[in-house]
Amino acid sequence: MRSGARLRRWVARARLSSLRTTFTVSFAAVAAAVTVLVGFLSYDAAARLVRVDQQTVFEGVVQDLLDEVRHSALTPADFATADADGGPRDELIRPSGTVVQVLGPDASVVDRGHPPLPVGADDRRIAAARTAGQLVEHRDVDVGDGMYRVATVSLGDGRGAVQIAQEFSDTEDLLRELQQRTVLLVGAVVIAAGLFGWWLARRITSRLVRLAGAAEDVARTGRLGIQVPVAGYDEVARLGRSFDRMLGRLAQSEEDQRRLVQDAGHELRTPLTSLRTNISMLRRIDELPPAVRGELVADLAQESRELTDLVNELVDLAAGQSDREPLQRVALADIAEDVAVAARRRTGRAVTVRVSGDTVVDGRPGALQRALSNLVDNAAKFDRGGSEPIDIVVTGAGMPVGASAGADAGAAVRVEVLDRGPGIAEEDLDRVFDRFYRAPDARSLPGSGLGLSIVREVAAAHGGDPFARRREGGGSAIGFTVSGGDGGSGG
Repeated sequence: MRSGARLRRWVARARLSSLRTTFTVSFAAVAAAVTVLVGFLSYDAAARLVRVDQQTVFEGVVQDLLDEVRHSALTPADFATADADGGPRDELIRPSGTVVQVLGPDASVVDRGHPPLPVGADDRRIAAARTAGQLVEHRDVDVGDGMYRVATVSLGDGRGAVQIAQEFSDTEDLLRELQQRTVLLVGAVVIAAGLFGWWLARRITSRLVRLAGAAEDVARTGRLGIQVPVAGYDEVARLGRSFDRMLGRLAQSEEDQRRLVQDAGHELRTPLTSLRTNISMLRRIDELPPAVRGELVADLAQESRELTDLVNELVDLAAGQSDREPLQRVALADIAEDVAVAARRRTGRAVTVRVSGDTVVDGRPGALQRALSNLVDNAAKFDRGGSEPIDIVVTGAGMPVGASAGADAGAAVRVEVLDRGPGIAEEDLDRVFDRFYRAPDARSLPGSGLGLSIVREVAAAHGGDPFARRREGGGSAIGFTVSGGDGGSGG
C-alpha cells in the first residue's frame, strides 16, 4: 500500500514537473522566436542602410568627377598633388575619404594612391581614351588588407585617367561585429527568458503541487477536513477555493450521514426493543387471558406501524439529501390542492386551500408534495378536536389577494399550514425542525420526529427556509418558503 501511494505521488509530481518544464520551454521558445525575429530584422535594416549610404556617397563622388572632367580640360598634374586652396583632388578625398591614384597617358602611375591601386587592361584603355568622362568600375577589388570599390575616369584626348577607390571591408567588419553582438544578445535574452519562465512556472505550479498534495492526502486518509492553502485570485486560486468548498460540502454531507445513522439507530432501538419484548410474549400467548392477548396483538400492530412509519420517514429524509428529481416549472397551488384532496380522504378532516398571487416556481414536485403532506399530517395529528378545518395558505410573489399575477417575479413563495391544536411552546419553536426532536407534550403521540426535519431539508433544497409560530386564539402556523420564478399564476 505504501509503495503504491509513493508511486502515485511520484507520478503526480512527474506530471507537474513536466508541466513546469513545458511552460519553461514554451516561454523560452516564444522569447527566442521574438528576439531572433527582431534581431534579424534590426540587423538587416541597419546593414542595408549602411551599405546603401556608403554606395550612395561613392556614386556621388564618381558623378562629381565625371562632371568636372567633362566641363574642364584637366590634366594628371591637376590631380597629382593636393592644393592648399582645395583642388580637384581634395574635393574627391574630403566627402568619403576615398583613395585617389592618377594615371598618365600610357597608364603609368603619376601619383600613387595610399594604398596603391592595381591597374588593369580596362584602366589602361580608359587612360588612352580620346573622350573625357569615360568610366569603368571594379567591385570587390583586393587591395592590401582590404576590399575596395574602384572607378577609373578618363581625362580625354589621351591625357590619362583618375582612379578613385572606397574601402568597404571595414564596414563589413563593423557589420559582422554587430551581427555577433546581436547573436550574443539573442542568446542572453533566451537564457534570461528561460530562467524567468522557470521561476514563473515554479511559482504557478507550486500551488498546483500543494493542491495535488491535498487531494492525495484526502484520497489516502479519507479525511475531508484538510485545509487547502489558497492564495491569489487567478484560475489556480479559484480552483483551490472550489476544491476547498467541495471538501467542505463533502465533510458536511458525511457528518449529516453520520448523525442520521446515529439518530436513526437511537430511535429504532426503542420500538425494536418493544417488539422483541412482545414477540417473546407470543411464546406464552396460549397462557394469557383473552384480554391480555388482544392487547398484545394490538400493541404489535401499533408498534409495527410506527416502525414502518419511522423507516419510511428515514428513507424520505435520506432521499431528500440526495434527491435526483429534476427541476421543473411547478405551481404550488396545484400541489396544495392535491395534498388537500389526499388529506381529506386519509384523515376525514376538512382541509381548505387559499391561494393568492403567482405560485409558479422552479422546483421538484415530489419533494414539495412530501413536505406539504408532512405539514398537513402534523396538523391533523395535533389538532385532534377537528372542530375547525386545516387551512393551507399559499402566497405567491409577495402579493396580497386580488393583486395582479406576475408582479414581483422571482420573490419567495410562502406555504403555511394553519391548525387549532394545542400550539407549540415558545421554547420549542426553534427546535421543532430538528431531527427526531419531539416536544414533551407530543412524546405520547405516534410519530418519529422526522416529518418537520424533512420539511426543512426540502425548503433548503429550494432556496427557502422553514418557519413556525403560534396563532392567536390557539394553534400553530407551520410552513416554509420557496424561491419564486417567472411564470403564470398558480392560483
